[in-house]
Amino acid sequence: MSPVDRPVPSAASSRPVRTGPSPAEPTHTKHVHTEPTHTKECSMPAVPAASASRAVILDTDIGTDVDDAMALALLLGLPGADLLGVTTVYGDTELRARLARRYGALAARDLRVRAGAGATLSGREVWWAGHEGSLHSGLEKESYEDGSAVEWMVRTAAERPGQVDVLAIGPLTNIALALDADPAFAENVRTLWVMGGSFDGAERTEHNFRSDAVAAARVFGSGIRTVVTGLEVTRRVRVLDTHLRELKVAGPLGAALVADIDQWWKFWDEQWNVPHDPVAVLSLARPELFTLSGPGTVRIELDGEDAGASTFVPDTAQGAAQDTVEGTGGAAGRTRLVLDLDAEAVAEEIVRGIVAAGAGR
Repeated sequence: MSPVDRPVPSAASSRPVRTGPSPAEPTHTKHVHTEPTHTKECSMPAVPAASASRAVILDTDIGTDVDDAMALALLLGLPGADLLGVTTVYGDTELRARLARRYGALAARDLRVRAGAGATLSGREVWWAGHEGSLHSGLEKESYEDGSAVEWMVRTAAERPGQVDVLAIGPLTNIALALDADPAFAENVRTLWVMGGSFDGAERTEHNFRSDAVAAARVFGSGIRTVVTGLEVTRRVRVLDTHLRELKVAGPLGAALVADIDQWWKFWDEQWNVPHDPVAVLSLARPELFTLSGPGTVRIELDGEDAGASTFVPDTAQGAAQDTVEGTGGAAGRTRLVLDLDAEAVAEEIVRGIVAAGAGR
């Protein structure tokens, strides 16, 4: 995710609350901490069950909000996660690719990383914090794979149909371009796991969907099987100073990550952050910690100040097949929403996975 979906700041805070569409404002509005609802899981056609090994592609805007780096580190420490490669999206994707490579090296992993689309399909200006990669000296020496990130993603899914999960934790530009390049991508991908959107009305828009509403609408209108984790869920988890003390034991990876977390805290003048993207990672890897909705559709507002606003429409017994609105997303029955999670266990799993990555598993 990017820098703009934090909890709502106090009245004394000088930082803008990210509720409007201006690209000059960070879009992680400060998170409002709420208690879990413990909604019962709805029955529905199942997302493929977790197996001993899951082949995963990570699509990320790493470098702005520290949660992308946390998500990558977590993936590297999860048993059974086979990270096939990383694609970067949004803004300076070459810098983001080099940063992903650096984090892989800190975990003694030779990651396959490709730089993806920098510009949005919507034409919306990229929001750039200015600190991306600034704590990582010699970053310009990091190399990454040649060739199109989107073409590689499409080809990898086609070579292993139904076997590759895609984790999209930034704006959905690369995913939309992959679907444009090959509509079969929607069926070749096992499940698309998305961090994005706000579905409880507390925030009208969220950074990833707002940054490229056109891409989000194309993705949700494609019929690709998707699980979405929104702000109302991610904001129930916080990274605190106690967690940083645990991460410091994770070798060079932990040290770099703690420094980036500290930089992000100072950016917001806070002593905590929301691990939006690691939560989405665990919705794939630790499904027993989450409650999902039944099947439904996600509709994306394309115009005006509410561009990127998301609405989840559950399927009904009648008319579900017609529940598609052209241009706004909504292939019926292919999307599930994360409703609830075990916040304490999720926070523990995030720390445990990152420490495991730093220790070389």
